[in-house]
Amino acid sequence: MLEPMTVQVEVWPVAADDAGLWLISGSDALRSGAVMADGEPHDEVESLLYQYGLDCDSAMLHSTSWRVHGPSVILTYMAVIRADDFVCGIWPDAQPITADLATAVGKPLTHAPNEPPTPRFVDVLLHGLRHLRYLMQHDVTNAAAMGDLWRRHLEPLEPALATMYDVQHEAVG
Repeated sequence: MLEPMTVQVEVWPVAADDAGLWLISGSDALRSGAVMADGEPHDEVESLLYQYGLDCDSAMLHSTSWRVHGPSVILTYMAVIRADDFVCGIWPDAQPITADLATAVGKPLTHAPNEPPTPRFVDVLLHGLRHLRYLMQHDVTNAAAMGDLWRRHLEPLEPALATMYDVQHEAVG
């Protein structure tokens, strides 16, 4: 049965401390159901953060990408979360994010020039972090919201588009 495509949001809540960057939601993003027609995606992001007790800790919210996933378009947001102490002391399930993560997980799947990419969740997270790094360099308001600790931890995340797809795509079939 054909149905209209829905819009959903996902939020990657990331915090920084002296040790590094941390995905405080554990190993995945926070995801909503369908955004209601009388709503706003940004409001849905704030609602997700509220549900997880992170609404007061948000220093910055920024939409970084979108993609089709099943019957929905997913709008991706990065949430820069304030941490006044070591992140694991506040959020014990937080997972570290290091510059070595991209190397450890390998490159994303290739795709033909006329096909959409099929990013893994880790690719979405890394893209969002690189987007924050770009903002750190080119947007003084967002850079101020993130601060020097974020600058230090985002610096090793080099822009990667030039080398992400340096392997020729092999057509299947």
